[in-house]
Amino acid sequence: MNKTELKSFLDEKVALYNNTDFIESDPVQIPHLFTQKEDIEIAGFLSASIAWGNRKMIIKNSHKMMDLMGNSPYDFVMSHQETDLERLESFVHRTFNGQDFIGFIKGLQHIYQNHGGLESVFAKHQESNSMQKSISEFKKIFFEIPHQNRTQKHISDPMNGSAAKRINMYLRWMCRQDNKGVDLGIWKSISASLLSCPLDVHSGNVARKLGLLTRKQNDGKALTELDSNLRELDPIDPVKYDFALFGLGVFEGF
Repeated sequence: MNKTELKSFLDEKVALYNNTDFIESDPVQIPHLFTQKEDIEIAGFLSASIAWGNRKMIIKNSHKMMDLMGNSPYDFVMSHQETDLERLESFVHRTFNGQDFIGFIKGLQHIYQNHGGLESVFAKHQESNSMQKSISEFKKIFFEIPHQNRTQKHISDPMNGSAAKRINMYLRWMCRQDNKGVDLGIWKSISASLLSCPLDVHSGNVARKLGLLTRKQNDGKALTELDSNLRELDPIDPVKYDFALFGLGVFEGF
C-alpha cells in the first residue's frame, strides 16, 4: 500500500472501531461511569494503571477498585481516613497489590491538594510535540511523598526508554475530543496532536505489518518512530489510529 491507500485503510478501521460499541469490552468504560470531572479522571487513571493482561480481568478489577472507594473516587481520595485504607489492602491485580493501591490514593491526594489536580500537572510540562517529558515529570511529582519503592514500577517513565503504554492510553481518554463517545475529552488544555499511541504487543505487531514501525522492541524508540509515521497520516489527531491498530490486532487477528 502507498501512503494514500494506507491512510484510507486505517481511516476505515478507525470509523469501524471508534464508537460506543468499543466501550463494553474496554477499560475505558470505568471513567464513563462518572459525571464529575475529578471522578472521571481518577477512575480513568486507576483503571488505566492496571490495564495489562486479560481485558475481562482488568475491567472486573477496575470495578472492584471503584467499589472499594464507595464509587466516589474523588471524595475517597480527598477525605479518606487511615482506617478507610485498610479495606484496600486485600486488592490485587497481577503485581499491583493493596499496598500499591494505597500508595496511589496518597499520591493522588498529593496531586490534588498541592499541584492543582491531574490535568494541571500533565498540562504544565507538555512540550511542543510530545507528552513524554510530561509523563516523566508527573511520575516525579506523584512520588514526592513517602511511598514504597515497589509502587514506582506501576508508573512508566518515558525518559528511561519506556513506551508508557498505559499512561499514553489514559491521556488519549482524557484529551481526545471527537464526539464519538469513546474517549472522554474532558481535558481542554492538552492538544490531541501531542498524544502518543498506546504501544503494546497488538498495536506494535500490526504497525510492523503495515510498515509503520521497523523497530523490533515495543519501547520508547519504537514509540517515537510510530508517532512520527502516524503524525504524517494525521498531524491533528494522530492517536485516533490506535483504534485501527488495536482493532486489527485484537478483533481481526491481522
